[in-house]
Amino acid sequence: MNATQFQQVIDYFKGLQDDICQQLSAVDNQQPFREDQWQHTNGGGGRTRILNGQVFEQAGVNFSHVKGDALPVAATAKRPEMAGQGFEASGVSLVVHPDNPFIPTSHANVRVFRTIPKSPDDKDFWWFGGGFDLTPYYPFDADIKHWHQVAYEACRPFGKNVYPRFKAWCDDYFYLKHRGETRGVGGLFFDDLNDWGFDKSFAFIQAVGEAYTQAYIPIVKKRQSMFWDNGHKQFQKYRRGRYVEFNLVYDRGTLFGLQSGGRTESILMSLPPEVSYRYNYQPQAGSQEAKLQEYLKPRDWLSK
Repeated sequence: MNATQFQQVIDYFKGLQDDICQQLSAVDNQQPFREDQWQHTNGGGGRTRILNGQVFEQAGVNFSHVKGDALPVAATAKRPEMAGQGFEASGVSLVVHPDNPFIPTSHANVRVFRTIPKSPDDKDFWWFGGGFDLTPYYPFDADIKHWHQVAYEACRPFGKNVYPRFKAWCDDYFYLKHRGETRGVGGLFFDDLNDWGFDKSFAFIQAVGEAYTQAYIPIVKKRQSMFWDNGHKQFQKYRRGRYVEFNLVYDRGTLFGLQSGGRTESILMSLPPEVSYRYNYQPQAGSQEAKLQEYLKPRDWLSK
């Protein structure tokens, strides 16, 4: 991937951030995002946008473009051939935490990475990554099937095995090993995508980036007027704790961002604004809250 191609991706990511923010704002009564522009210490920077509205308790949509003279150790532990090279990375990452507990939390990310060799003899590396996943608190089968159907349609033009492969990767990645449960009901996840070449890989990134709102906004509109009470809210806050556990214990993007000198507030904007922890809490058997556990394992949502 050359510098011109990388810039092409950056320009697309900035437009994608604008489009997603516009669509989310429209759902939340045109509530505006506030924006922080920031600069990276080695060049580049980003735009962090946060919405605290009536529908979305907190929605964060972040664009970043960071550079470095050398990759952090965590990034080269399994790729020693990249050690000592410079790098630049860019992406759009977002997490939406709705106020209504019947609307799921959602996450999406599209990103690009390339190394910058120090010598003409060094090999350069590049890839795309990303995906989107859904974390309901009170799950509805119709919502989950819709989410996966949109994911399937986004993948279909790129090969019949793309959706099942990246769906399974999502189930495996967003898994809390210490809890023995998935973070939610999955979606798509992929990384190190370069074997298709630049043009096809970039086209796929665009398909995934644009599919997110097609998958999520209809669910928001369907559930935003549902009645909820304090009991529902407390369960939502409790389950948000699992979201925090994953992001701080397992998420590679969080770790890379912090180790590469990214802006801390922008990296941690994925965390929910209000969370609770209850020691050894168990939902009452047969309750709505107990039903969630049935969904926290991989399932084929499109065969039924």
